[in-house]
Amino acid sequence: MRHELGILLRGAPEDLRRWINDPRIKSLRLCLVTIILAFGIYGMTLGFWRDPKMGLFVGIKMPALILLTLICNGFLNGMLGLLLGSGLGFRQSIMAQLMSFTIAALVLGGLAPVTFFMSLNAPTPDADNAANAHSYFLVTHTVLIALAGIIANLHLAKLLVAVTPDARTAIATLIAWLGGNAFVGAQLSWIMRPFFGTPSIKVAFLRSNPFDGTFYEVFWGRLQSISGGAGFIVLILIVILVFSLHLPVIKLLLKENPKNLK
Repeated sequence: MRHELGILLRGAPEDLRRWINDPRIKSLRLCLVTIILAFGIYGMTLGFWRDPKMGLFVGIKMPALILLTLICNGFLNGMLGLLLGSGLGFRQSIMAQLMSFTIAALVLGGLAPVTFFMSLNAPTPDADNAANAHSYFLVTHTVLIALAGIIANLHLAKLLVAVTPDARTAIATLIAWLGGNAFVGAQLSWIMRPFFGTPSIKVAFLRSNPFDGTFYEVFWGRLQSISGGAGFIVLILIVILVFSLHLPVIKLLLKENPKNLK
């Protein structure tokens, strides 16, 4: 198991291609177990600050969110891979994204001890500054999850560079996959809320109205509120920031594909 995880983390193109072209039950099981355990442990530290029971709830919901996103987008991303000429079929597309989620799980699982002690040392949910502590947790975990996602995307880019015909196809495939996963994942996270646990709201596995509203309208409303009506400008700045953070991925995709490894 350690050897297999080492291969995945190193991200050597020839090894990644072998995983994709010959997905074995052992590799599939390793990815699924890693996602469930690592995302589950990290999720427990995410919700633990609000309440230990909340930690248990989030420990269940976080890996479920990842796997549901993969299942919901599996057919779509496989079809996009074929339409864009990536050379990846449905099974290969799903395996590629499963490997990417596994990388993110390992990063967040490795950070779980840090976030756990951060929860222990933070003000309690009934403290006077609990609202500030909640905002601090929200921002910190958002940054950590984004960091894990960027690292995972870098490995996914390495894979696409190795298996697609050219850089243009690799870029188009990556953007299509990331766009679909972000769109579906954001709405699923809204339906499965809460994850952070607002101090003023009672602890529950799901909200009483999980299907009311959408992530996007709430996000836009809050963006407009905190920006004083300049939400569109702030949204452009966010897009620029996300683009800047992904520059290593873009640079990798623009390099010549290592077809000599075939």
